[in-house]
Amino acid sequence: MKVGAFIGLGAMGAPMAGNLIKAGMTLRVWNRSTARCASLVSQGAHACATIAEAVRGADFVVSIVADDLATADVMLSAEGVVACATAGTLVIDCSTNTPGMVRRVAQAAQARGVHYLDAPVSGSVAQSIGRELVFMVGGDAQAFAQAQPVFAAMGRMSRLMGDSGCGATIKLINNMLSGTLNAAIGEAMAVAEASGLKSEDVRDILAEGAAASRLTRTKIPKIIARDFTPQFQLGLMEKDLRYFLALAQEVDRPVPIASVVRSQFQAARRASLGQLDVSAMFLHTSGEKPKA
Repeated sequence: MKVGAFIGLGAMGAPMAGNLIKAGMTLRVWNRSTARCASLVSQGAHACATIAEAVRGADFVVSIVADDLATADVMLSAEGVVACATAGTLVIDCSTNTPGMVRRVAQAAQARGVHYLDAPVSGSVAQSIGRELVFMVGGDAQAFAQAQPVFAAMGRMSRLMGDSGCGATIKLINNMLSGTLNAAIGEAMAVAEASGLKSEDVRDILAEGAAASRLTRTKIPKIIARDFTPQFQLGLMEKDLRYFLALAQEVDRPVPIASVVRSQFQAARRASLGQLDVSAMFLHTSGEKPKA
């Protein structure tokens, strides 16, 4: 597991790739926007013009792209990962996809003799930088064991949840809870400020209460500072909530709370807040305009 390819160098992917290089792995990188490759090249990576160039002969491939459509293009196109990877290559897909898309890619990979794991992550930019990611994995147990050095270079924990699609399933459940809490934090802070409470006092008290969590510790300070620089984009969370609702429909379970939360995120995205951090749900609730 010394030579790898990394596909997708966004806010999460770039530091993940950097940590693989720091772990002593030789890395080829590809991104739709070639400018994003520059920082990795300065760390020793080789920038590739095509996905095919990146993955041919690699021991492993890590991919993290935006959604099902991007995954289908990266994984299943004629010049994509599955078609161009050598038989026996380990593919670790860290994108947040629907379980259906995961199973579709897994089936195509199996036909080509490629080992595919769906391995979305818990954590945002800070955890990506600090090797604190948690990998939720679906797929073959032997492939999961083989992937351990790669997971260890990028995160603090990996857990095999079951067959292909199980990693995607728990990730959507995790993000439904995260999205719900982010929406609730935005509402709580809007009401607190409108009531005349000092935001710093609210932050300190909520940090000691039953609802305290990593999100209350990280998102309330962003709201106070009016710093909505994205750690995780609101628009991506809205997409994940939409995927969760589709999953719930597939398994025939009512999810009224998630339905309401998704509608709030959808409205915020349509109000041009989608590129901001999820904590910008505060702006949607309060009616305050983001700083230019």
